[in-house]
Amino acid sequence: MVRISALVHERRHRCFEILEQGSIGDRSSAAARCLIVLVVVISLAAVALESVPQFALQYQAVFTVIELVALVVFTVEYLLRLWVAVEHPLYRHLPPARARLRFVVSLQGIIDLAAVFPFWFAFVLPSELRVVLVLRVIRFLKLSRYSPAMRSLLEAVYVERRALLGCFVVLLGVAMMSATLMYVVEGHIQPRKFGTIPDAMWWAIVTLGTIGYGDLVPITPLGRVVGSATIFLGLIMIALPVGIVATAFANDIHHRNFMVTWAMVARVPLFAGLDAGQIAEIMRLLHSRQIESGTIIARRGEAADSMYFIAAGEVEIDLKDKRVRLGAGHFFGEIAVLRKALRSANVTALTRTSLLVLDARDVHLLMDREPRIAARIQAMAQQRLGPGIEPKGDLAAEELAAVTAQSDGDGPRT
Repeated sequence: MVRISALVHERRHRCFEILEQGSIGDRSSAAARCLIVLVVVISLAAVALESVPQFALQYQAVFTVIELVALVVFTVEYLLRLWVAVEHPLYRHLPPARARLRFVVSLQGIIDLAAVFPFWFAFVLPSELRVVLVLRVIRFLKLSRYSPAMRSLLEAVYVERRALLGCFVVLLGVAMMSATLMYVVEGHIQPRKFGTIPDAMWWAIVTLGTIGYGDLVPITPLGRVVGSATIFLGLIMIALPVGIVATAFANDIHHRNFMVTWAMVARVPLFAGLDAGQIAEIMRLLHSRQIESGTIIARRGEAADSMYFIAAGEVEIDLKDKRVRLGAGHFFGEIAVLRKALRSANVTALTRTSLLVLDARDVHLLMDREPRIAARIQAMAQQRLGPGIEPKGDLAAEELAAVTAQSDGDGPRT
């Protein structure tokens, strides 16, 4: 019984990794993400094409199959996410029932449920009620789980919700004032258009939104003055929420990039044990490079003077007895931050690759200023002597061994 429970827990944890936080290079997680995104895109395309009468008649069977496949995929996905909710770090401390309930009422849980629940009933509803199928476009929100940009935008809106609500209240107040003024000025001239304040509210909202349909236009000089003032106020009212969201979005993107870079630097064994301030000092020394596909980043036998973090893309390390591929989040060549050695392998970009480069000379300057950093890096480097390539793809072991051998001999070879 204990063995079965342990097996179930292992399978559930693996399922959670695939669905929620697959590690770098996890092909199962990548395949699951690609499948769900592909089904979402195809489902949304089918919704759009099905609204065309010609396509709806000619390809109704195809649209029905697409919808059934989408419902099966999304239903299975939802049930699996419900099952593995107890593995989520935010819910792990809760009893299983409460953890799953927390997932159900979470934003992503509501989106996942809304993507499937109403549509199983659509097949048995009367045809006049099948308009509910139009709600399938809500599945677009499922992409936010796989798009950092969408998550950042939603996070920005959520963080600034109070400021945005304040802008909305001010907008309503300005619209009410403009509508009242226009009612007083134009109401007796155009009673069918501005005869009441609610009628004038439509004009005020359209004008403040800088849309200006032209269906309602003031004709008196004073009415035009009110209209001009409303237009200028509209420019300000539109700029306020746009500026708030744009600033919050940019801050979230910068914070996310900072955290990604921090994580890459902090997990380098060479820098293990450094405190937050010391890692921040190292991060300030990083500079970016864009490498085209097929470009050789490092050659075997040449002097090493930089280490590299892979921010995006993929590289291949050609060792003497095997080839190793590294993706985003990996690093290689960190021994170069200590002293110039000879590269132990060729490193080639397999795709267009974004690298963060840490030059040895910059780290030497930092180590000269900060003896604690120097002592820690030197100690970690000595502990990392060993064969082969590390799991995260660095070449420190081989390069440090080469440096040590050269130091015991007559100096570096060229």
